[in-house]
Amino acid sequence: MKRVTSLLASAIAIALLAGFDNGPSGVFAEPVPAAAKRAAPTVDLGYSVYAGSFSADYNMNIFKGIRYAAPPVGDLRWRAPQSPPTNRSATIPATQDPPLCPQTGASAEVPSDYGFGSRLGNEDCLFLNVYAPPGAKKLPVFLWIHGGGYGLFGAGNDPTELQAANNNNFITVLIQYRLGAFGFLAGKDVKENGTPNAGLLDMNFALQWVQKYIKNFGGDPSRVTIGGESAGGAAVMYQAMAYGGKQKENLFNNIISASPWVPNQYNYNDAVPAKVYNDFASAAGCSTAHDRLACLRASDSEVLQNASFKVSEAGPFGTFAFLPVTDGTFVQQRPTQQLLAKAVKGKRILSGNNANEGIPLSPPTSKTLQAFRSYVSTTFPKFSALDKFTLEQIYSYDGDNQDTDPSDPLFETTGTGYPTAVNQSGFATGQQQRVFNVFAESTFDCPSYWLASAFPQAWKYQFSAPPSYHGFDLNAYWSKGQATPGDDFKHAFQKIWGNFITKDSPIISVADAKGTKSNATVPVSYGGGNIKWPQWNDWSRSFLDLNTTGGTPHFLDVTENLKYYIYLEPGVTNVFKLANGWTWEGGRGARCAWWGLMGGKVPY
Repeated sequence: MKRVTSLLASAIAIALLAGFDNGPSGVFAEPVPAAAKRAAPTVDLGYSVYAGSFSADYNMNIFKGIRYAAPPVGDLRWRAPQSPPTNRSATIPATQDPPLCPQTGASAEVPSDYGFGSRLGNEDCLFLNVYAPPGAKKLPVFLWIHGGGYGLFGAGNDPTELQAANNNNFITVLIQYRLGAFGFLAGKDVKENGTPNAGLLDMNFALQWVQKYIKNFGGDPSRVTIGGESAGGAAVMYQAMAYGGKQKENLFNNIISASPWVPNQYNYNDAVPAKVYNDFASAAGCSTAHDRLACLRASDSEVLQNASFKVSEAGPFGTFAFLPVTDGTFVQQRPTQQLLAKAVKGKRILSGNNANEGIPLSPPTSKTLQAFRSYVSTTFPKFSALDKFTLEQIYSYDGDNQDTDPSDPLFETTGTGYPTAVNQSGFATGQQQRVFNVFAESTFDCPSYWLASAFPQAWKYQFSAPPSYHGFDLNAYWSKGQATPGDDFKHAFQKIWGNFITKDSPIISVADAKGTKSNATVPVSYGGGNIKWPQWNDWSRSFLDLNTTGGTPHFLDVTENLKYYIYLEPGVTNVFKLANGWTWEGGRGARCAWWGLMGGKVPY
């Protein structure tokens, strides 16, 4: 099965779904019949000519490994991306995924089964993939920024089923950007003789590439939607926040932000980024150099990659060391400051979160009150005693002074009743779920709320199809070879995204929402043709809860602390309902308001 490239690790995705591959779903558009072999499609970009491939199954021209920037090596390490060199000596094959950037994983405490480990890569990795139907003319464009904690994965997702579900009426661009220390090293030296947030600048440079060249593939540069999941979901946020939300170029209109991951964001010269820089320089053998940054630029790539691994793996459970910082130029404020002030670029947003975002990046063994308090102290070191007391109160539940009872039944909440996600899910109960939910709301759910509220037009959803852990939604849009979360659900979800990309609205027909099951339930608008889905705003925090019922349960025993059910066809049925974002899960809106007030202490 194809590796899922997201903050949800590839290894865990394979472990969860191995043996349950039912092939492409029958609800998508009919594939094009086999035809005479076509000549490889070519595109002339001026600086180079590329020859891609044609997929007869999906009627799609595919170009993989198009260089959009110069190799960021040597003296170009930790500098803004530069234009690609001219190479017209021969047509360049564009049929293989580009080399992955160096992969800097999470803390060593995360089980290896989760797949967040570091791996050697290639610094010369600023490439992108383009999927464009033959004969395209002025089609909308969807640019995807992958997740992975700003340290993992690449442009290898396959969007052909997402495009086919929408009649191939848009073009998809998938990009790579510098990761780990190569993309997110900060500190005084980097600010003075380079750039912090190099990875964010890579993304922005790729967006500028789209403005210059997407017309060569039949795309319309005035109709661009940028999307991402996890760190990618926050990366699109940073593009909207770029230069204080006032970037002079209009690079996109719409944003899809799925499970935006917003951890600590420090000033570039704060103590934490400074320590990360010092530790990195030391691990690379440059700590005593007169010019440490020059020493790093002159160092062997493998030495730097191993140094990046060592620093990031030393952190607490589920953390990554190299993250965006406030640099005063591209990133001028913390997200809570800028989003709550609505200082963003872009017209519309589709903002989503999953029901169980706390899995698998928060520690799975915190099952006592003391362990919960220890987690809070470690995760939020700037919190006062009063802050910690307040957090316990707003995340209180009956029996909140007791340890987790291993005999308590595991089941998903309704979102509108009790118990709530504070202490109950299909993964955990009690103190353990309390940890999962604090992590989920502070880092994923509340940022998705703030993002939705920052834009002139916004629609909000929760992905609740079980098991709905962080990253499970990738199965629904990068669906090739995925057996979950159900054929009708995948079709409806892909239509939601496709309509937003092509029609500036995620509202779909009732027929698309229900799929093949007559007993599916969806909110119906006046007139009955489309689903009812009001926009999210400060006065009406309405969102669409996307869930399923039915199917054949399969129990997955991934690790000692990660066990749950998935539900396979036949019989998976859509259950969509409108919900109130303020009262959801026992008052998530109020908890998110509190986290917003704590933005300076988290900090984010």
